[in-house]
Amino acid sequence: MAAGSTKADYGIDAPGVIRNLFVVGIVCVALYRFLPNVTVGGVTFLLSPMFRNTAIGCFAGGVLMLAYSLWMKFGHRDRMLSKVNWRGDERVLDVGTGAGLLLIGAAKKLTTGKATGVDLWSTVDLSGNTRERTLRNAEIEGVKDKVEVLDGDATQMKFADGTFDVVVSNLVIHNIPSREGRDKACREIARVLKTGGVAVISDFIKTRQYQSEFEKAGLKIAPETGMSWATFPPIRVIVAKKELN
Repeated sequence: MAAGSTKADYGIDAPGVIRNLFVVGIVCVALYRFLPNVTVGGVTFLLSPMFRNTAIGCFAGGVLMLAYSLWMKFGHRDRMLSKVNWRGDERVLDVGTGAGLLLIGAAKKLTTGKATGVDLWSTVDLSGNTRERTLRNAEIEGVKDKVEVLDGDATQMKFADGTFDVVVSNLVIHNIPSREGRDKACREIARVLKTGGVAVISDFIKTRQYQSEFEKAGLKIAPETGMSWATFPPIRVIVAKKELN
């Protein structure tokens, strides 16, 4: 983000994936142009359709992923936050907050409440991912006094049991490489959620696994759970509630 910028910068999601899609697309265009077919043992293999179709698929995927980063994710944030019946005094946790898109959106719903974001600040998952940028975005969006941003690992969060009324997380848990780690992150989300609280978690893969762990931890999956098709890739939103005994 440029110094003195007056517009929040929420970065490009999965920048390496987008770059690689365009690179592969360009390579396939070159192969389509210069290596249309190959003859082996008197048999000709037509490669042009394969290179052409792969190029189209890669370019389309890269453009749609870029569109998600620049436009679609704002609508997705609003859909996630609409799953919560806000009072304004909630304590909110955003797991894997990145540049603060969900964190800041939640903070705007608050009056006396507080929103906390935790992250490991990987630039593989989000371009320019730093705690300082998140705080700057909060300042630009006018909610700096309602948020705190901390270093934190989703698999071992340093919060007491039942600390938060609302826990949110988007496209984060799948980045944990092991099944054990993903399960632990889900259990941690359930642990820090207050009785009567709600977790709104979204991802494009492994969501059935998350749902199973939430249920094992005593959370009830709400009817609002479902797919969001206005994103690329399509994202499933899990709404999990810790009900009163």
